Amino acid sequence: MKKIIFITTIFTFLTMSCSNLNKKEKNDDSSKDNIVKNDSIKSSENMIEQKITPCIWVETTDAKEVIDYYLSIFKDGKMKEHHQYKNPPEAGGGNFETAIIEIAGMELSILAAGPFFKFNESVSFVINTKDQKETDYYWDALTANGGQEGSCGWCKDKYGLSWQIVPVEYFDLINSNNPKVREKALKNTLTQKKIILSELK
Repeated sequence: MKKIIFITTIFTFLTMSCSNLNKKEKNDDSSKDNIVKNDSIKSSENMIEQKITPCIWVETTDAKEVIDYYLSIFKDGKMKEHHQYKNPPEAGGGNFETAIIEIAGMELSILAAGPFFKFNESVSFVINTKDQKETDYYWDALTANGGQEGSCGWCKDKYGLSWQIVPVEYFDLINSNNPKVREKALKNTLTQKKIILSELK
C-alpha cells in the first residue's frame, strides 16, 4: 500500500511542474477530481534560474504549515506555488500537498505527503552567514520550537532537516596558510555546538 501511495505521489508531484504547459487541461473535469486547490503565483516568466531544485518530503500533509515555518525564518522568502491533491481510491485515498518556496535565493520544493520517510544527516543545507550575529539568528531560529542542536555547527529544524550554520570567515580560518591558525580552528570546532568565531581565532 505504501508503495502505491509513494508512486502516485511522486508521479503527481513530477507532473505538477508541467502544469503551465497544459493550462487547457485544467478545465477538464477529470483532472479537477484529483486536484483540490491550487494557490500558484508561478509562471514560466518568473521561474527562478535554478537548474536543480532540492525537494524535501516532510512528515505532514499540511504544506502551508511548512511554508509558514520556513518563511518565518527566512524573512526574504516567498511562496511561489501551492497545490492540494487527493489520492485516488486505488492508491489508498487521503490527501497530500506540494509547494514551492524561494528562500535566500534558492528554490525549494516541499512534498507534504505524510510520515513515510525521515530525514538524516546524509543530506544537509549549509547557510553561509556573514558574521556571528547572523549565525546566532539562524541557529536560534532553527533549533527553537522542536529543533535540535548538534555539534560543529550542525543542527536540525522542527521537521528533522539538518542544517549547517557556518560563518564565511570560518572557512578562512580552517584553510589558513598558517598551520597554527588552522589547527586551533579545527580543534576548537570539535568542542562547539554553534560555531563561535571568537573561540576559534
